[in-house]
Amino acid sequence: MGVREKVLQALEELVLAGDPEPTFDAVAARAGVSKGGLLHHFPDRSALVEGLLRRVVAETDHRMLDAAERGEAAATWLRLSVVEGPDHRTARALLSLMRLGASGRIEMPGDVAAAIARWQQVIESELSDPVRALVVRLVGDGLFLATLTGQALTQEEFEAVLAEVLPGRADRPVR
Repeated sequence: MGVREKVLQALEELVLAGDPEPTFDAVAARAGVSKGGLLHHFPDRSALVEGLLRRVVAETDHRMLDAAERGEAAATWLRLSVVEGPDHRTARALLSLMRLGASGRIEMPGDVAAAIARWQQVIESELSDPVRALVVRLVGDGLFLATLTGQALTQEEFEAVLAEVLPGRADRPVR
């Protein structure tokens, strides 16, 4: 793992440990790199937050584009919205960082909005219905927030929502 990835992993771990704005010294120490090494890759807090956000956007892009090739973008979006395991930890870290963006203390990169529009487009292409695609995206957003706030659906509830939102598609396995 390179310095850049070590720093982003350290940032995520510190945020999850309860420090939404860890110092550069704390991030560098956790990553096992010098502060100069950290600053070489991330010259300010916005660059550091952008790095973590862009990493997650790239991972989601990959998953959504693979799903789109299989005609499973809508169901995949909903399943990705119910974050589990390591993805849940990353999502919690992102939520903390997004709170900082909402407070105006850091600026959110514009490519996050562009990525959401891109994911909505692949869902719309699959469903051939812009309103249904918007409903799928918004239901996914709600599932994501519910999971992050400790109100996750049971598997049975999730499958019922999936069947309601995507009738005839819910039973297709998502890889």
